Amino acid sequence: MQNRITVLFGIKYPIIQAGMIWCSGWELASAVSNAGGLGIIGAGSMYPVVLREHIQKCKTATNKPFGVNLPLLYPDIEKHVAIILEEKVPIVFTSAGNPATWTETLKNAGIVVVHVVSNEKFALKAETCGVDAIVAEGFEAGGHNGREETTTLVLVPQIVNAVQIPVIAAGGIGTGRTMLAAMTLGAEGVQIGSRFVASIECSAHVNFKNAVLEAKDGATQLSLKQLTPVRLLKNEFWKQVAIAESKGAKKEELIDLLGRARAKKGMFEGDLVEGELEIGQISGYINEVKPAAEIVIEIVEEYNNTLATLEGKRL
Repeated sequence: MQNRITVLFGIKYPIIQAGMIWCSGWELASAVSNAGGLGIIGAGSMYPVVLREHIQKCKTATNKPFGVNLPLLYPDIEKHVAIILEEKVPIVFTSAGNPATWTETLKNAGIVVVHVVSNEKFALKAETCGVDAIVAEGFEAGGHNGREETTTLVLVPQIVNAVQIPVIAAGGIGTGRTMLAAMTLGAEGVQIGSRFVASIECSAHVNFKNAVLEAKDGATQLSLKQLTPVRLLKNEFWKQVAIAESKGAKKEELIDLLGRARAKKGMFEGDLVEGELEIGQISGYINEVKPAAEIVIEIVEEYNNTLATLEGKRL
């Protein structure tokens, strides 16, 4: 397949691995890129020196394009941007902030810039700021999410109709069938996070990976809406949040409950009780940890097989 996304990134398949905190290091990013997709290093959980190390190792591990996910609310973002420029990272996905802040700087350096949005308003703003593509992320996605709670099925065609630049669908996508559904809605690529958590190369703790495999339907919920909405796997920490929110806890109380390094504790260190476990709704049907390359191949094959089946079902 060749479309605006594969040409923009210089990749074989329009499959982008999400830059998830604590889960998306150089090993996963390079494995996905080597398999024909676009691997993304998740900078949000990395100190600047660690980010540089991961970029350099990724360059060694693959000669294919890869990118960095840059949360715009990161406190040391100036240092991250400087490293990205110095290391000549070809592609940057920005999220969680105003795209006007860094898009021009990155594009002036020849970097392809993509911004993640959860509604039409921010999609139009990102396009005005000059980004090259948009990720439309629906309510089903793991991690930080939109307050509107718009599902991928609704959000993607809405954004496709609103902008002229290519749209990448995200949220609830982890198979070839769901990828085909997203492309039918008008997306030209898909961003996949949760399915790649259950990969050998993912840097998440084995306890977290196993918890994802054990998750069933309804195992996640969007929480912490007064702060930054985040979809969490239900555990003891989630229960504490749910109780606090049901009692009308104020923003300050939730900040105190969240504390520091909850996500690291859960996803990277494997504390399934007190840790924050960010994962999408598709965790309910993930049942095996595989090499990232096998996941890419599986998605592509199912996409093609499903498409072939549908071609015989014209109305």
